[in-house]
Amino acid sequence: MNISLLRILFDFGLVILIWIVQLMIYPSFRYYSENQLLQWHQKYTVAISFIVIPLMFGQLITASLQVIEERNFFTIGSLILIALVWVSTFTQFVPIHNNIASGIVNENLLKELVTKNWIRTILWSLIFIWTFFKTF
Repeated sequence: MNISLLRILFDFGLVILIWIVQLMIYPSFRYYSENQLLQWHQKYTVAISFIVIPLMFGQLITASLQVIEERNFFTIGSLILIALVWVSTFTQFVPIHNNIASGIVNENLLKELVTKNWIRTILWSLIFIWTFFKTF
C-alpha cells in the first residue's frame, strides 16, 4: 500500500470522526445531568482514544513521510494544517476535557466545547478535501 493511499485513509477516518463528534457527541453532553456526564465522559474519553490516537498519529506519520519524500506546497501545507489541529487539540480541548473530568461542568463550558470544535472540524475537513483532490 502506498503512502498516499494510507494518508487518504487516515484523513477520511478523521474527517468522519470529527463530524460525528461535532454534530452528535459534543452536543449530546448538554443533555446529561452533571453526575451522568462525569460517568459517561470517563468512559467516552477512554473509548474514543482507541480511535483518535491511532488516526492522529497515522495522519501525522504519513504526512511527515510525504514531506521527507517530496517537499512541495501540498506536503508542507498539509503538515502545517495537521500541526494546527494538534496545537488546537492540546491547548484547547485537552484542558476542556480535563475540566469536565474534574467535575468543572457548566452550560458555558459545554457550549465552548462545541463552538471551539468547529476549528478542528474545518481544519480536518480541509485536510481531507485537499488530500483527496491531490491524490485523485
